[in-house]
Amino acid sequence: MSRDIINTTLLALSFLSLFGVAELLYYKCHVKAELTRKLVHIGTGFLTLLFPVLLHNQWLVLLLCATFALIILASLRFHFLKSINGIDRKSHGSISYPVAVYGCYLVYDYYARKNAIAPDPYLYFYLPILTLAICDPVAALAGKNFPYGRFTIGSDTKTLVGSSAFFVSSFTLGIVLFLCFAHGVSWGLLLPVAVLIAALAAVSEALSGKGIDNITIPATVVIILVLFFHA
Repeated sequence: MSRDIINTTLLALSFLSLFGVAELLYYKCHVKAELTRKLVHIGTGFLTLLFPVLLHNQWLVLLLCATFALIILASLRFHFLKSINGIDRKSHGSISYPVAVYGCYLVYDYYARKNAIAPDPYLYFYLPILTLAICDPVAALAGKNFPYGRFTIGSDTKTLVGSSAFFVSSFTLGIVLFLCFAHGVSWGLLLPVAVLIAALAAVSEALSGKGIDNITIPATVVIILVLFFHA
């Protein structure tokens, strides 16, 4: 059995274990679905960081993403995985997440095959995925605990505090990852790119409702990276 297939199996088991932990917390410890959903959101984000390291075949990444998208669709249809779906609002976030992950992997894989050096191809996967995995929950928690500057977009309520928290965490994350993966690129370029990514991703998070931000946030990050580094 090839190493990629073994790694795919291990990753699949890791994702299933994460879902299992969330279900135990929801049913046995009575943790609210909003919190278990955030746990899964962050946990899957960090697990997917292993994709470029462990998987070297985009079809296996597609298999993983498609499989879990089907599991989520089935859970919505047959009313299981309450730790993810048991929220009092309509959301497409669980479905759009694997779509975003596969899209980011394709961009990473494209530049990896081109032997891109500056920035490192890992940046095209890690920055959008971590922006989604870290900054989105940070914004939600900040907005919930400090609900100042409320505004409504469609049926969703956002806060200036939440959007500000998203901007600050996104900018900080961008700087950290640029230090890791953008050697050889001038900071005269990197700093404005970090500001622009943080600002537009925060706007994207605020404007995208019903979980669609799981696609629009990473898409915004990837588009800006490509435009500035490869236009």
